[in-house]
Amino acid sequence: MADTERRIAVVDDEEDLREAVVEYLTANGLTISGFERAADFRREHQVSPFDLVILDIAMPGEDGLSLARWLRKSGRAGIIFATASVTSIDRIVGLELGADDYVVKPYELRELLARVRSIIRRLPAEVQPVSTGEVTAPTARDSARRIRFGGMVLDLDSRALFGPSGASIDLTATELELLAILASRPGRALSRAQIVEFADGHSKGETERSIDIRVTRLRKKIEPNPDSPKYIRTLRGTGYVFVGD
Repeated sequence: MADTERRIAVVDDEEDLREAVVEYLTANGLTISGFERAADFRREHQVSPFDLVILDIAMPGEDGLSLARWLRKSGRAGIIFATASVTSIDRIVGLELGADDYVVKPYELRELLARVRSIIRRLPAEVQPVSTGEVTAPTARDSARRIRFGGMVLDLDSRALFGPSGASIDLTATELELLAILASRPGRALSRAQIVEFADGHSKGETERSIDIRVTRLRKKIEPNPDSPKYIRTLRGTGYVFVGD
């Protein structure tokens, strides 16, 4: 499916910003609609699903996090969170909800366009329709909140990793965060700078070197042979990539 055939939505109560995003992405050949409230977006998405949604986290009424939970249960749309927060909390929660990316307000429209195009390239060929009835038993896609590899299960909701026997594997919060960042993007090469950004792009305490240390510690806990890693592989000159079963 061509980029121009993808349907994009921006859900943001800031009218000036919303209209600027719609105008800019439209001028760059993309099909985008703007919504002031989550409820307005829900109605349209149920009729004709969007491929990608740019969500403001802090909105009156239903916020972006709540809307993202609904999206993840009901379809395959890509999600970019827009947040004014400079802390890691919103970003961590967003990652746990399955967000594909985030931008910090005030963001540059050119940067947003680059992120939108990057996500569009990774989207499935078609977004699944939204169910208007009761939620059915989880399918393989619905179970994306639990990532399975090597007999282990990473539960993004409970922030825990379980071994083949079902016992919890003792990981620190930063190790769990790192594993979630990598495992939620299987096969995608992430540079150390990108990992820092996903974890907390504005944290002065987090460095690219600290990522290497965290990866080394994490490998010792999850890899059959940490010296020859199977799941978290190093890409020389690039960074790291997660490879599942």
